[in-house]
Amino acid sequence: MSTDLIIQARKLNYSFRKGVPTLRDIELAVPRGSIYGFLGPNGAGKTTTLRLILGLLRVQEGNLSVFGQQFHQHRREILRRLGSLIEQPSLYGHLTASENLEIYRQIHAVPKSRVAEVLKLVGLETTGRKKARQFSLGMKQRLSIAIALLHQPELLILDEPTNGLDPNGIIETRELIKKLNREFGTTVLVSSHILTEVERMATHVGIIHKGKMLFQGTLGELQQMKVGKQVLEVETDDNLKAVQLLLTESASANSNGKIVMPYRDKEHAARINQQLVQAGLKVYALQTGQNDLEQLFIDITSQSE
Repeated sequence: MSTDLIIQARKLNYSFRKGVPTLRDIELAVPRGSIYGFLGPNGAGKTTTLRLILGLLRVQEGNLSVFGQQFHQHRREILRRLGSLIEQPSLYGHLTASENLEIYRQIHAVPKSRVAEVLKLVGLETTGRKKARQFSLGMKQRLSIAIALLHQPELLILDEPTNGLDPNGIIETRELIKKLNREFGTTVLVSSHILTEVERMATHVGIIHKGKMLFQGTLGELQQMKVGKQVLEVETDDNLKAVQLLLTESASANSNGKIVMPYRDKEHAARINQQLVQAGLKVYALQTGQNDLEQLFIDITSQSE
């Protein structure tokens, strides 16, 4: 196992039901000091992979090491060196932020001064006597991350940390992750289905789909796959119908309300416009653009079908 990798998985397989694989030959390599964006749609296998890394599930087949050690042999030592937030935050609603942290401080046996330090770090130092149940979802998320940071972990594992947050909460969480990595050297493994968020903070990316890793590398390597790949962007009054009409053109709809497909030339664009108009659709916009990360994800996953 490489000493430059905090997490390394080889040929990792897992099934909740016999004959129905959840993970298939997962190869995961999280470099020390990185922000690793673990991308995939809901149900792709992200949370199952993270649960295996944390020892919440037992490895069935394959090899998995954390800090260069096998989890089942070095469980306590590994857990002392990592912090995690999986799925929903677990907080005591009738307690303040400080009181919540005090409970976990005693479990980790860290100095009392650490409570004030992590509260300031996550921007909750002014919450005073306000109870956790009165916190916004973003504040609860930051308090949960504060709990995970109490013992100054080398590795932080976050499962969909921006899920359900408003735009301000998403920005706050993203900036906190970047700060932890930049100022404290914390390695962060963060799962998400929000591709643009990962692109804004990750140094490395892994893409998982239907239990299989489709891509793994630096963010730069992923972005290089976009270079020179122009797409045709189309907006109509019925994008669902338009996508069906343009299936042979490898067309797909994105979250911005547009249809995208590979761009060939001006004549090809004119034919697409004519085909849509003749089908009775109103074409509101038709233009060329660069292949973004979302479309790249669609391209990669469609190749695995």
